[in-house]
Amino acid sequence: MQQDYRFNVFGTLVSVVRTPTGWDAFAISTDGKRGPLGIVVPDFITAEELREYLADIFHEKATPGNGDVVQLS
Repeated sequence: MQQDYRFNVFGTLVSVVRTPTGWDAFAISTDGKRGPLGIVVPDFITAEELREYLADIFHEKATPGNGDVVQLS
């Protein structure tokens, strides 16, 4: 069974899905469509480490109004 973790990453909705071969990352548009996020999430990253990993990768996108990565599901 695939595990789908959703985050608000500095204002961008992101889905990270655990697959048998590792992680797949997607950007979620305002209409709910998913497209490739364009990053590689190493397979050794645990689900508990995803929020911190995404914060490290995308920290340049932080703004005063969107200064955090929040797990949604």
